[in-house]
Amino acid sequence: MKLLLVCNPGGHFSTMLGLKSFWSAYQREWVTYSHYDTRKLGEKETVHWVTMQEARMLGRASINFVKALMILSQSKPDLLISTGASLAVPFILASKFFGIKTVFIESISRTSSLSMTGRIVYNLVDEFYVQWPECVEIYPRAQYKGIVT
Repeated sequence: MKLLLVCNPGGHFSTMLGLKSFWSAYQREWVTYSHYDTRKLGEKETVHWVTMQEARMLGRASINFVKALMILSQSKPDLLISTGASLAVPFILASKFFGIKTVFIESISRTSSLSMTGRIVYNLVDEFYVQWPECVEIYPRAQYKGIVT
């Protein structure tokens, strides 16, 4: 199985690193943008560096959507996993064109409501994980499997 790991730098990248025991067993490629914490990936991992995109940057989201189509068509992953944030949206949308299974893991900081990205992708992804059990009561499609550390 080939994975495409999509995340913004910072806490979202840290969460993805917390899943290393899972993704390290598979062939994988990363999608993120250059930041002090993500630059070290380029030394050992295959990384697709994309345009920095924060919430409400629709122009940059459009650019990253086109990049997502190109990356997905070349990479051909079996599963896309994202820990957020906004960078997840164009890649999850593009993955639907290729029939690629998608997983989104909501931030641990979201204790009782979803992030903007979470609200956008909630009904698009194949599996949606939250890190607080209370969220499952509010969002019945979400699954709680514990906290990513």
